[in-house]
Amino acid sequence: MLPFSDARPTGRIVAYIDGGARGNPGPAGFGVRIEEADGTLIDEFAESIGTATNNVAEYRALLAALEWAKRHQREQLHVRSDSLLLVQQMLGNYKVKNAGLQPLHAKARVLAREIGKVTFEHVGRALNAHADRLANTAMDDASTGQG
Repeated sequence: MLPFSDARPTGRIVAYIDGGARGNPGPAGFGVRIEEADGTLIDEFAESIGTATNNVAEYRALLAALEWAKRHQREQLHVRSDSLLLVQQMLGNYKVKNAGLQPLHAKARVLAREIGKVTFEHVGRALNAHADRLANTAMDDASTGQG
């Protein structure tokens, strides 16, 4: 067996995403946790994004998850978010009226198409605890100027 393979990873992965801002707008950040379908951790990361709104931070989390999946050549991604607005907008059930969210939404739709099969699910905060923890760490960093 060769040590390297150009085969694409198969199987669905799950991205738990969360973003937030303290003050809305205020110091903002997001967290992303990527898991195998069975819950095995693949990767997790967070980023402070300066001053932004909660919804911008949620979309930045989505974009980071989509970019991760594309970079790792994943073709099936299931996104779980506690942002009902983001999930419903990505499903096409709600219009994106906010001018600041429109380019983020458009970029997310392009990335989702490029990946292949991307599905979305709204989950309660309790099921999104890891991503929430990461987002809070990023917001802490944004608040102290470390991001």
